Amino acid sequence: MIPPLVYRALAVLLLYPERELLVALPDIRQVFVTDPDLLSLLEPLLQELASSELISLQENYVQTFDRNPKHALHLFEHIHGEDRARGQAMVDLLAEYQRHGFEPVCNELPDYVPLFLEFLSLCEPDEAQRLLGEAIHVLAHLANRLSDSQSPYAGVLSALLTLSPVQPQALTVPPIRDMDEAMETFGPGLDGVEPLLQPGVSAIAPIHFYSQRPSGSH
Repeated sequence: MIPPLVYRALAVLLLYPERELLVALPDIRQVFVTDPDLLSLLEPLLQELASSELISLQENYVQTFDRNPKHALHLFEHIHGEDRARGQAMVDLLAEYQRHGFEPVCNELPDYVPLFLEFLSLCEPDEAQRLLGEAIHVLAHLANRLSDSQSPYAGVLSALLTLSPVQPQALTVPPIRDMDEAMETFGPGLDGVEPLLQPGVSAIAPIHFYSQRPSGSH
């Protein structure tokens, strides 16, 4: 069982660095002190946050995430790109949040990874594990790209991969620009809407951010 604080601490580490984050570093480290494997993955980022000037950390964050689309902290961007299918996916994910009583209060899009992790911290453990498993292919894709760039933030994504038993699969399909083509390729979701996250054209099960329902029955 994954403690909710683990999801929350990982979410905080992916936020734009502010003074409050640096002050909270000892508390964040304490969350992982009983899990040496997780802590070792996070150590490069924790060390950088503890030893660098705030302005330098902020500049690095902007360079890493805001100015490099390959590192975007938005789940659907790595699947849909700017295709309009992303809009429907956003609607469905927001509906999933609301179904669990979670009302985002920030201005970020629903698929923003720190927001998604905050949501997981409020879910029942089994539900959080299921939803994390559904997103794991995209999170692994992002972890690999950050690792290729030798970013210490790769450790946060790698830590998430260790929390799920689901084996990540490569994202092999580029964003599809035509909705009809997308529907023909992937098919609708269980409730008739466009699929939310799809890792590729292999035999990977579709990823949905809503509960599986019995046949004939978000």
